[in-house]
Amino acid sequence: MMQTRKKQSPTLEEEMALFERGHSFIAGLDEAGRGCLAGPVVAGAVILPLSDNTLELFAGINDSKQLSAAARDRFYDHIMQHALAVGVGVVSVAVIDTRNILQATKYAMELALQQLSPTPDALLLDAIYLPKVALPQRSIIKGDARSLSIAAASIIAKVTRDRLMVELHKEYPHYGFDQHKGYGTAAHVAALHTYGVTPHHRRSFSPISEMFGLFASIDSVDVSTDLSEQ
Repeated sequence: MMQTRKKQSPTLEEEMALFERGHSFIAGLDEAGRGCLAGPVVAGAVILPLSDNTLELFAGINDSKQLSAAARDRFYDHIMQHALAVGVGVVSVAVIDTRNILQATKYAMELALQQLSPTPDALLLDAIYLPKVALPQRSIIKGDARSLSIAAASIIAKVTRDRLMVELHKEYPHYGFDQHKGYGTAAHVAALHTYGVTPHHRRSFSPISEMFGLFASIDSVDVSTDLSEQ
């Protein structure tokens, strides 16, 4: 008889390894929207309490991509209520086009970390490293499926960004931002051909850069506000 593999849930293995080395406040970080054609990139940072009942308290939390929208909303509220600290960093399209998406993602994570109280003393990240942050860091491939703290951060980032895109839909209803959240679906690309780009589209991203040849005009965008804190 063929056996089905049981879906693995995130654990506290990475967190406890750092705890045993003397770290008390371990922040998990993840992002949402890195591959989108429109909208900001958003990072979440979460410090969970490390106790005997942590796994029970946060049971069911997983990589945000593995959860339904309703489940993400439910866990978002639970994390906000029971985590030791939660931070969110939002970085605009102007910064993404000027600095590139990787640097914008790192900046979003730095902003999220600045909001945490207590201040973290170690970091767990999903396949990324923050060279400007002078803290012990562990970059984990598929970290949102392995670390409970990173999984919680992925939910915070995803729900925050989805809600921003739903608000953006009210301003630009023809693009369907409430459905695809800025990802490059066929419907989104078709809307781009029909209506052109908005100020919230990433002009440095393909196929927008090829379709409209607009990336050269990004020089006219004022990004001083977004970069002033760096």
